[in-house]
Amino acid sequence: MNFEEYLVSKKIDGDEFRRQQPGRYLEWQSLFSHTHPESFTMQKKFLINDIRRLFQLKVEN
Repeated sequence: MNFEEYLVSKKIDGDEFRRQQPGRYLEWQSLFSHTHPESFTMQKKFLINDIRRLFQLKVEN
């Protein structure tokens, strides 16, 4: 799983996240590449919820 796939699984719009918060995006992307997805989730658990609220992935029906 790559970082973009991880963001989709967490219902986060990766493009908007990257565009509006490039520093945090790159930091998280780097950390994600060095850790297991579950470890990353545990480290960023509460921050992921905040990012999801800001950059919610639009789901088309």
